[in-house]
Amino acid sequence: MQPRSTDDGTVYVSDRDGDIGSKGPFFVAYESRDATQRYGWFCANCESFDNAMDSMGRIKCNQCGNFRKPTEWDAAHE
Repeated sequence: MQPRSTDDGTVYVSDRDGDIGSKGPFFVAYESRDATQRYGWFCANCESFDNAMDSMGRIKCNQCGNFRKPTEWDAAHE
């Protein structure tokens, strides 16, 4: 895991836990090196932690627009 500095201190970005985005992968970031508590998502495209996730599992980077499709799908929204 790679340490990264944030306004909240140091977090650890996993190079194994992640998902494919439209412009680059999103990696899981943890509050400690032992990966017991998640911090959030790290956008590898623009190296930002400024990401949003909705209730269906969509992730969008607020800096570069990198986007992960939903992991849950509700047919009622078609």
